[in-house]
Amino acid sequence: MTRQALLTYRDYAALPDDGKRYELHDGALSVTPAPAPRHQQVSRNLFRVLDAHVTANDLGEILYSPIDVILSDVTVVQPDIVWLAADRLDRISRRGIEGAPTLVVEILSPSTVSIDRVIKRRLYARHGVPWLWLVNPEARALEVYRGDERVLVASGPEPVDLPPFESLGLIVDSLWP
Repeated sequence: MTRQALLTYRDYAALPDDGKRYELHDGALSVTPAPAPRHQQVSRNLFRVLDAHVTANDLGEILYSPIDVILSDVTVVQPDIVWLAADRLDRISRRGIEGAPTLVVEILSPSTVSIDRVIKRRLYARHGVPWLWLVNPEARALEVYRGDERVLVASGPEPVDLPPFESLGLIVDSLWP
């Protein structure tokens, strides 16, 4: 039986800038295609709402992909959107975000759904990311996880407050192009 070599952040940083999306999942290289336009539209729509809320309430920093979230020397991911509450702003470095952000948002695509739902969800929970949102354009729903436990599924035209934010008033149907 052959063992695959574990890659580290140093190996990751040496990868070519060729338009592909690279991540390290416990030392294993993951390569996915660039997101489709619909994915990017959903990401943009959600980012606008979250950025306005975070900025208006002075809640920290909201960032969008591509940005490296370095959870360990062998786990580097690029979530679609990340939020760092004020108490985690010191995790922003010249390399990216070093350590767990407060919230990670993954927008599901046909090519990444199993990676996002299984592999990355477990990585985020194990590395101490308190909140994960999985946005599902096909189901027109947003799932909220605290650690590895799903605590809420939101959809529809009514405003909803989604943890960890109070008074967000997100209309989930406004995300879909």
